[in-house]
Amino acid sequence: MSRYAIQHRTHYRYARPVELGPHRLMVRPTDSHDLRLESATLTLSPLAHVRWAHDVFGNSIATVTFGAPTDELLIESHLEVTRYSLGDAAIELLPEVATWPFIYAPDDRMNLGPFLTCRYGQCSPAVLAWAQEIVKPGADTLQALRDLNAAIRTGFTYSPRFTSGVQTPSETLSFRAGTCRDFATLFIEAARALGVGARFVTGYLYDPALDRGDISGIAGSGATHAWAEVYLPGPGWVEFDPTNGLIESPSLLRVGVATDAEHAVPVHGSYTGYPEDVIGVDIEVNVTALYARPEAAHPVDSAATPPRQGDTETEAMQGADAVETPMPIARRTAA
Repeated sequence: MSRYAIQHRTHYRYARPVELGPHRLMVRPTDSHDLRLESATLTLSPLAHVRWAHDVFGNSIATVTFGAPTDELLIESHLEVTRYSLGDAAIELLPEVATWPFIYAPDDRMNLGPFLTCRYGQCSPAVLAWAQEIVKPGADTLQALRDLNAAIRTGFTYSPRFTSGVQTPSETLSFRAGTCRDFATLFIEAARALGVGARFVTGYLYDPALDRGDISGIAGSGATHAWAEVYLPGPGWVEFDPTNGLIESPSLLRVGVATDAEHAVPVHGSYTGYPEDVIGVDIEVNVTALYARPEAAHPVDSAATPPRQGDTETEAMQGADAVETPMPIARRTAA
């Protein structure tokens, strides 16, 4: 069991007051047996109306609407979570899926539908060929997925990119470089090409080096992070972080899941104005380990604190892969 404090601050500055459109925020985890939400605070400036709902994937989504033009937008999320993970060694698959290739039970296959469907070129031949070089028929399923995860970790270069969007899996294969979201997308597409259900995860990554004030040795820490989950009968959804070679790590702090990166953006919105109206975007993420309270020893002990809204300012660390939270889209008005 590990307990963490998470601060995620997004600050947009504009050259003149602009009219903000609705913003969609995916910054609040869903409470579960493996990740308990101890407290959650959402702070906005300017003040806004917040409506909470669950999306089609079951994620907790806040839709934020603003009442007046503003020359800045500040979004701050403060979380405390407790993470329960037994690690890679505790993963136990059912015998019928222990060897690849395998076929899911009919109910699982029907329910996994979109998580089994390739989204780039109906399973790119290049991605399938690359995956088949690593995963051979008759292989141990879990070890094969470990090998796929490790192949990205050791064979590709992590390269932060300060523009929104995701490379196609074929592009990532060609460049042999990308961001965490590119690597997660490649892993997911390769798993689906092999007939394994997979989904995209957005969240945060804890790096103990940052607590000590050292330079981070984990790619993607100090910012929002992305990884993958595959569905394996027995344990269910299992986490694979190809950026760092992690599997079911307590350092992976899930916020939301989706079929792909496009549906798992932490902050998405718009403003009415010109592109040059945006004069600054600062995104800061800080994940710190906390001491666990005695009463937090089990994830069913108590309920999480509901979100609230207000005005505040904080200081935190600049995220290295800050475009995980993209800039709002400008809608040009008539001159």
